[in-house]
Amino acid sequence: MSNWEVFAIRYAEHTNRTRARAFLSDDNHNAPYPIDFYIWLLRQGNDVILVDTGFDASEARTRGFALRQNISDALLPFGLTPDDITQLIVTHLHFDHAGGLHLFPNATIYLQPAEMAYATGPCMCHDVLRAPFTGAHVCEAVQKLYAGKLIFTEGDAQIKDGVTVHAIGGHSKGLQAVRVRSDTGWLVLASDAAHFYENLDRRMPFPIVVDLDEMLAGFDTLHHLASTPDLIIPGHDPLVRSYFPSDIGPEIWRLDRGKIS
Repeated sequence: MSNWEVFAIRYAEHTNRTRARAFLSDDNHNAPYPIDFYIWLLRQGNDVILVDTGFDASEARTRGFALRQNISDALLPFGLTPDDITQLIVTHLHFDHAGGLHLFPNATIYLQPAEMAYATGPCMCHDVLRAPFTGAHVCEAVQKLYAGKLIFTEGDAQIKDGVTVHAIGGHSKGLQAVRVRSDTGWLVLASDAAHFYENLDRRMPFPIVVDLDEMLAGFDTLHHLASTPDLIIPGHDPLVRSYFPSDIGPEIWRLDRGKIS
């Protein structure tokens, strides 16, 4: 059994944020608290799986975020272009995780059916629930479905040997985390089941939430899935860049070898 290499790729950031936008309840809500935006790449020999797509320059301008690199350029250090990606796990359909579906014409995407139902259903009549989605991105996912390029991952599912997805919900109804077998054990890409280490460690929920009970239960699920807590990778924490070694390029961090000692 071969293990997988796992890379975090930062493509955008937003530094003008406070803790109020990171925690549902926090006494120090006005303190600065920046956020990073990542996609993740899994590699085993010539087999490559991309996790999430990020967003493009147009979405960055609309949302007011700083794009550090285009997603197409982000793959170049691996010797890849978007056309080379044929396997794409989408953890959920929020703009920062599915905003680049149009960039990957050859990809089959793996998505929880609960996420498709949520993003196209009556919950989207509410502005506060609709805000993290962009309609065009959701339409691209539907087009993938009708093109035969979308596979639904109901609950827990295996994508490849050593790569599984697990329904967690909470932040979005169909949010799924990704579990990867690495040299250091089972590593879990939490995506937005835990935006920051502090969400998880202090059990302080992120304020964008559709089901608070599911979000809190999801913290326990992440710990159950990972071999050790150090192998839970939050979806947006700048600390990832301090905890793990830089690799291949200036915006890439190697996760599968564990934290820097």
